[in-house]
Amino acid sequence: MGSTVKTIVVAFVLCVVCSIMVSTTAVQLKPTQLKNQEIDMKKNILSAAGMMEEGADVEELFKQIETVVVDLETGTKTDKNPDEFDMEAAEKNPETSVKIPADKDIAGLSRRSKLAEIYLTKNESGTIEKVILPVKGKGLWSTMYGFLALESDANTVAGFGYYKQGETPGLGAEVENPKWKAQWVGKKLYDEQGNPAFKVTKNNDGGPHSVDALAGATITGNGVQTSTNYWMSDHAYGKLLENIRGGTF
Repeated sequence: MGSTVKTIVVAFVLCVVCSIMVSTTAVQLKPTQLKNQEIDMKKNILSAAGMMEEGADVEELFKQIETVVVDLETGTKTDKNPDEFDMEAAEKNPETSVKIPADKDIAGLSRRSKLAEIYLTKNESGTIEKVILPVKGKGLWSTMYGFLALESDANTVAGFGYYKQGETPGLGAEVENPKWKAQWVGKKLYDEQGNPAFKVTKNNDGGPHSVDALAGATITGNGVQTSTNYWMSDHAYGKLLENIRGGTF
């Protein structure tokens, strides 16, 4: 009996000691993990803008990027400090988000934040050269998160890329294939009349505004299409892009 009690006590003590060690290690590593996440996010923003260079210092390159928090309803800048704003947390809070009407929720998001964190590059005179926008939408198995970079006309695609998705490897996950992403560059989101024109189509048969669909991944491709359509609509970045094109941003 005594031996059994001793075994239990030893096992209990070991569990407590191991738990303390694991917890301590997690706490100590958290700042490093957060910093790595931040650098990875900056790398994805730079990549979407076509600014990432092999072996380059991400922090140094990112100094060329201006981060701005905008009001999506008005498409204007706010005085919100980007370092104090969390877009994902904001969209979960009813006070800082809006419910997307069913007829507009084509990307399957349910809610979106009232504010959005966007990224700008400017020339020496302060004129916008590129605007990089966070986008997301439902695919087949996951919500796909990415960045869409536009040229100064707020219409021509400068770059695109998903940085987080859980689609089928070899099929839907090809949204991260560099060759597929390269198709986006130079495409226009709207036609000359200002109507949405960008399409993800089979055999790239949608004309100058289209990119080729992903083979065997129709639902993922549809998710890319609806995500792009939603975020470029008046319920998302539409007003912002209109202000940039009009020179009033």
